[in-house]
Parts: sequence; C-alpha cells; structure tokens
Amino acid sequence: MLGDLETLVTCESYSADLAAVARSAQVVAEQGARLLGARPETLVSGGVSHLRWSFGTPRVLLLGHHDTVWPTGTLTTHPFSVREGVVRGPGVFDMKAGLVQMFHALTLLPSLDGVCVLVTGDEEVGSDTSRALIEETARACRAALVLEASAAGGALKTVRKGVSHYELTVHGRAAHSGLEPEKGVNAATELAHQLLALGAMSDTVTTRTGAGTTITPTVMSAGTTTNTVPARAELSVDVRVPSPAAQDTVDELMRALTPRHPDARLHVAGGPNRPPLDAESSRALFALAQEVAARAGLGALQEAAVGGASDGNYTAGVGCPTLDGLGAVGDGAHADHEHVVTAAMAPRARLLAGLVGALL
Repeated sequence: MLGDLETLVTCESYSADLAAVARSAQVVAEQGARLLGARPETLVSGGVSHLRWSFGTPRVLLLGHHDTVWPTGTLTTHPFSVREGVVRGPGVFDMKAGLVQMFHALTLLPSLDGVCVLVTGDEEVGSDTSRALIEETARACRAALVLEASAAGGALKTVRKGVSHYELTVHGRAAHSGLEPEKGVNAATELAHQLLALGAMSDTVTTRTGAGTTITPTVMSAGTTTNTVPARAELSVDVRVPSPAAQDTVDELMRALTPRHPDARLHVAGGPNRPPLDAESSRALFALAQEVAARAGLGALQEAAVGGASDGNYTAGVGCPTLDGLGAVGDGAHADHEHVVTAAMAPRARLLAGLVGALL
C-alpha cells in the first residue's frame, strides 16, 4: 500500500494544471486496473480527466478524487516520506491514501459485481465538470461511500454543511481624491456597508432556520490608485449551511441586498454550490459500519459533523444514502503538516471491504 501511495503522491495533480491532472488520471487508472483487474472509462469534461469503473449493475458507489490543492512543483519542498509510522507529501491525506485504501479494500472481496468506482479530477475547485457525472452515477446506486480523509481521530463524517459562494461587485464613480472627492461614489465605502449587512444577515438566518450557518467575507479588493476614489469594489463570500432551508434563506437575503449610497450599484453573482449532507442520509450506513467494525475487531467507530464539503454532498443531495470520511487517518488537509498514519491504512481498508460486502 505504501508503494502504491508513493506512486500516486509523486505524480502531482494540482487542480488548475490540467496536464498534470491528466497524467495523474493515467497513473490512477493503471493502479486501479492492476488491483481491480479492469480498466476504467476515462471521461474528460472541460479538459478535466475523471475515471469510472463499473462492475455489473452498480449498487454501491465508491467516490473519490485525485486532484489536490498543491501547485505543481510542491514535491521539491514537501517530498514524499515515510518516517516513524507517518507518511507525508502533497495530497497524501487529501486524498490519495484514500484511493490506495479503496483499491486494496476491493481486492479483498470475492466479487465486485454491483460496485462502481468514480474518481474525479476537480473536487478541490468545486467539481464544476464532474457534478453531473457524480449525480447521475449516484442516482443509480443504493449507497455512496466517500473516501475523503477522516475527521479527527479517524471519525467518519456523517454530517457536512452545504456550501454557497457569492461574488459582490459594487459599482461607484471615480474622482480625484484630492481635488474633488465629493464628485465620486466610493465603492470601497459602499462595500464596507455591505460587510456590516452580511454580519447582520447571519443573525437573521439563525432566527429563521436555527443555528449553524456561517457567512464569511473572504477575498476583497477595491480601487486602482492611491489618489482616486474607487469606482469598483469586489468581495467574495463563503457560506456554510446546516440545512436546505438555511441555504435558501441566505440566497434570498443575498439577492435582496441594496446599496446604501443612492448612486452606487450592487451586483450579486453566484449561489448554492453543494447541498448539505445531513444526519439522516448517513445514519443507517454509519450503524452498518459500526456493526462491521465490531465484527472485524476494529474497535468502536466515532462520527463527526464538519463544516467542509465534499462530493458526498452531491450524492446525498440526489437522495443516495451517503457515508463520508472513510479514507485516511491523519491530519493537515491543505496544510504544511499534511500526513497519514500508516498503522491505520490496512484496518481502514478492511473496514471498507466489510462495509461494501455487507451492502452488496
């Protein structure tokens, strides 16, 4: 398993580097073909390479991704290494170890009839080219098992918040900031008012739909030169919601934002990206996983609710029961200390094999 993991990690696959993602898809395809005894379909959409294996009539979907957030060349500063039971390298935790565990888990089954494996290439950037493929595949299955990394301590992820993204653009009017600032409409000042409105919006959503929604301003820019009243300002907003009702409420309130200055204009783009993965979608699968773990002597399983989203949100959103976080045990997704605990890899593979077998 460690040898296969090194093969995947040392083939870098930065989401924005489509050539690198294509090379990675070839490497993943070869590894999967060797372990599963069949070559996948290679599905290219928008220049992004996705892989799908189907055995018989699919009933259980195993879902993962092979792209990472790490720019091509990161291996020079974050090389693959195995020391004292810890594996490091770009994308090792999120989520190449999950792919290796999945392939090896499937070798433990007497038959793969009813299994579908889908490995996408753009999860880290919103799954724009793979969403339809994921949803189409999930609709035909009775369960989706997501090989994203586990939560703290190896906990499975039974709840994920939904995600919405918005871009606010303020259009003002430029003027010389020293000679005649009064003739301008300061887009930066207007954007400051909108920031305050977003803060109040969180309280409104909580009152209407309950706690758990976060509305977070992230990337912001305004102006062109230090002596010009800004004519344009832009803001990105990240929204995480616990329920479809909260997602709809945020969308309604975002589109109802109005400028404070009478001559300013406000444009709101974006909207819901991923629906929530709620506890009901994962409850039965988590209970089954607990039974499998107990029978196999793998210890008690823990569950966690997390704010981060995955492609499991899409499978749950189309009504396919979904259990997430079945991949690697470790820490540091998207961070310099990203790592995987080697001792957990084989037990997690056995857990997955037992769970797939029980579902089939």
